[in-house]
Amino acid sequence: MTATASKTLDRVLVLEMVRVTEAAAIAASTLTGRGDEKAADAAAVDAMRTALNSLYMDGTVVIGEGERDEAPMLFIGEKVGSAIGKGPKIDIALDPLEGTTICATAGPNALAVLAIAEEGGLLNAPDVYMDKIAVGPGYPEGIIDLDKSPTENVTALAAAKGVKPSDIIACVLDRPRHAKIIAELRAIGCGIMLIGDGDVAGVIATTNPDTTIDIYMGSGGAPEGVLACAALRCVGGQFKGRLLFRNDDERARAAKWGVTDLDKQYDLTELARGDCIFAATGVTDGSLLAGVKRKGTIMTTESVVMRASSGTVRWVKGEHRI
Repeated sequence: MTATASKTLDRVLVLEMVRVTEAAAIAASTLTGRGDEKAADAAAVDAMRTALNSLYMDGTVVIGEGERDEAPMLFIGEKVGSAIGKGPKIDIALDPLEGTTICATAGPNALAVLAIAEEGGLLNAPDVYMDKIAVGPGYPEGIIDLDKSPTENVTALAAAKGVKPSDIIACVLDRPRHAKIIAELRAIGCGIMLIGDGDVAGVIATTNPDTTIDIYMGSGGAPEGVLACAALRCVGGQFKGRLLFRNDDERARAAKWGVTDLDKQYDLTELARGDCIFAATGVTDGSLLAGVKRKGTIMTTESVVMRASSGTVRWVKGEHRI
């Protein structure tokens, strides 16, 4: 179902969101391959915050760099924008540098990512892990379910697609915790694309046939799950997520942000509701976007910006003189 257009979001131009992610990507790109994750992330955070504060809005960071005592800027709850108290109220989910390790090692798929919605439109997801599964558009509703095994999910997807399970390709973060999932998928002949980082890009890849990825599964950060859902709301697809808690401290953190059902399986529209806008700019080359390139006094960027209410996807190439 297409979201109803928001008059609030109409006041925050779609292309302004691209300018914000472009600024973060350009800043991070100056440290690509330099081996310093913290410096690259700090550069992206500073540039994104400066760009956000130039926009006429009353913005609140609901997914950010962490809680106030963990992050000096773009922390959860921070107010941004040039019209605090009088401008349109906007919820913001962001990751100024999704894939800090990727950027530091000049690997693929590092992105600057941002999603906005009307106040209350994005889940205040605590900074914990989330079990995730996602597919692109065009499948019967309910085709994926976290209560089913990887084999059952892939088999159902293959049947809907009219192929064998061995023709399906799954994207999975390359982590020791996913060894069981990987072994089960390989046992049924399913192809696996292992990625070192960047699960927002991994989820979005399921919507693009050129990537050949059919399904994303495994656990990653809950904030990244909300960002990925904002993108899926715009282009179609299905997502299921369940928060994972390792200790009482993480459960207490969830309670602080209003999460009461710790075993809830969240649907796409519960994580990103109503109209929303998603923007991303490539920092390094990847399956979704080209990375920032410097050619003399010009830096080039490639971005994508999407809106849920219209289903519009815009690909934006920029030249920035430095």
